[in-house]
Amino acid sequence: MKVNDQDVKPEMEGLKIRELRESDLPSVVAIERLSFSTPWSETLFFNEIYKQRSIPKAAVIDNRIVGYICANHVADEGHILNLAVHHDFRRRGIAKTLVENILAELKENACRFLYLEVRASNNAARKLYEGFGFNIVRTRKAYYTEPKEDAVIMMLRL
Repeated sequence: MKVNDQDVKPEMEGLKIRELRESDLPSVVAIERLSFSTPWSETLFFNEIYKQRSIPKAAVIDNRIVGYICANHVADEGHILNLAVHHDFRRRGIAKTLVENILAELKENACRFLYLEVRASNNAARKLYEGFGFNIVRTRKAYYTEPKEDAVIMMLRL
């Protein structure tokens, strides 16, 4: 099966990646609250839907929001701002498919560099991004709160 010209694992039959919509926000905020100690508000997601140069996407299976990604681009730089998958659907390739979708769109927009921040202790996320070729370029001390933790800044040359 292909999703946006990308192969999807058989267990992800029915996975669709599409633009994030206002009607998705209750589900997205619920996933966000389950996933992060300092979650984004509904207003922040709402702004991403309408902000120029924003790329908000939803991962959908059987009309259920199972994940999302928010990215943006300015000139030749992109930035992954937020990514999460509902805990019941993790380790099935959904996050990978969301990142692949964003990479394709950023390449179409002539982006040459993609950046993101991730908690230093978030080994699963770091491994995901390293699999795409992201490298750590620096550390931001005490970037995160609740709990206080450093962020690693990662970059990928597109």
